Amino acid sequence: MIKNKVPLDEFIQHSLYDKNKGYYMKNNPIGVNADFITAPEISVLFSEMIAIWLVGFWEKLGKPENINIIELGAGTGELMFQINNTIKNFAKFKKSCDFYILEKSPKLIEKQKEKNRPFKIKWIDNLKKVKNFPSIIIANEFFDALPVKQFKKINKIWFEQYVKKNNKIYKFTDEKIRVFQIENLIGQKISKNQKFIEVSLESLEKIDEISKIIKKNNGGILIIDYGNLDSNMSNTIQSVKRHKKTDILKNIYKSDITHLLNFQFYKRKFKKKLDEVKITTQREFLINMGILERAEILSKNLSFSKKTDLYYRIQRLIDNREMGKLFKVMFVTRKKNKFSMGFK
Repeated sequence: MIKNKVPLDEFIQHSLYDKNKGYYMKNNPIGVNADFITAPEISVLFSEMIAIWLVGFWEKLGKPENINIIELGAGTGELMFQINNTIKNFAKFKKSCDFYILEKSPKLIEKQKEKNRPFKIKWIDNLKKVKNFPSIIIANEFFDALPVKQFKKINKIWFEQYVKKNNKIYKFTDEKIRVFQIENLIGQKISKNQKFIEVSLESLEKIDEISKIIKKNNGGILIIDYGNLDSNMSNTIQSVKRHKKTDILKNIYKSDITHLLNFQFYKRKFKKKLDEVKITTQREFLINMGILERAEILSKNLSFSKKTDLYYRIQRLIDNREMGKLFKVMFVTRKKNKFSMGFK
């Protein structure tokens, strides 16, 4: 039960992840008839491109005999399913892989297991449970669903965003906070030009944890998510129900709550831990990976209607008015790996 007054991140945490009522814990939010849809559900070619990228990176790492492939928050399990389907053609790579899914939603785990029944995958609730092998981590629309704190400066005074409950009605309210308290939380100084900060403390923990794994055993992380490259942060919180935006303070437990990643912030944080960070748009990444050439090959024997559907789906992924520009792809690794597939 949400208390009378809590910081924004606690409100989001409770709304999405409460064991008894949480939106992600009790619902399957992904799909045409659900609240939102992700790239793997739009086109199988998205997952194929990720699979080819994984094989390429594994080769660049020296084709290790054992490698962890870890997906963070696997949604319906579609991406993992299609990756396993695609790598049937790469026997040596397939043999070297230990597959993991990090997931906290019992409802989604159930769906992921059903989808991936033909394949050997381990479900974990903690990254410490993966073996000490090189690790390639995939985070497709994972970080955007982690709860965020918000801070804003009004007349040189900083406030934290809280949610207040009064007679079963939720409202936003501000609570004073000292600058040094914010700096301690986010692990960096606040510039005089900043007037707004939106940050997920859980993301910071994950960045630290993932960086240690990569630093110790080699590997990297591929992050695909919607976000911006702005130098200054802004309020990007949004709530979605049935593919339409809704009021974050209404439909508690019944709607998704996400935010746009500030990729400049993520880049700075990863750069402190690892030395190679590349960022591009989803459009550029998928085109560089050869999605259009792959579509051309597939379309040769298709009927007109199926060909039209194939290209319509690809347009959704790469068109700048759809997901192409809004979604970014970030790759973090060690500089010695010198791998740039998809980021040319």
